[in-house]
Amino acid sequence: MMAQGDLELDDPVEEHRALHATESRIAIAGHPLHAMLVAFPIALTMSVLGTDLLYWWTGDVFWARAAGWASFGAFLMGVLAGLTGTVELLMVRGIRNRSASWTHFILAVMLLSILGANWGIRIGNFEDAVLPLGLMMSLLAAGLTALTGWHGGKLVFDYQIGMKLVHPRSDADS
Repeated sequence: MMAQGDLELDDPVEEHRALHATESRIAIAGHPLHAMLVAFPIALTMSVLGTDLLYWWTGDVFWARAAGWASFGAFLMGVLAGLTGTVELLMVRGIRNRSASWTHFILAVMLLSILGANWGIRIGNFEDAVLPLGLMMSLLAAGLTALTGWHGGKLVFDYQIGMKLVHPRSDADS
């Protein structure tokens, strides 16, 4: 029983304070930029796989050229999404303190390496790059995209990462 005037202390370990601050710091009109950007490399990575398969099936050079441009777009947009995600990871303590965030980060860096290599092998010779190496890299990138996206989705849906936004303090809050 506490006497009048005694303070009750909260246990910070039990409260998990370091895990609560998960609001996005890089947002446009309240929408987290990383969440908006990741759709592009995901769609373009799957497009590379689709166009590689269409080239394999039809032999039409158009599909090899489309795969080359899609691989460039996947890598470029992946870098932009990765930069925003990395800044969020480093700036927001509640994101940084979760092991799932680091798993997502490591998978994303691996994926960017594969996307860059897949684009690199296609520069200057779209057609010869597709079979077999380009197609194998596209399959690997698609699988790693699914795994990376699953971990990113887990952060959003299970831990509400980026769901709360930082609102500037008003004079009333002081």
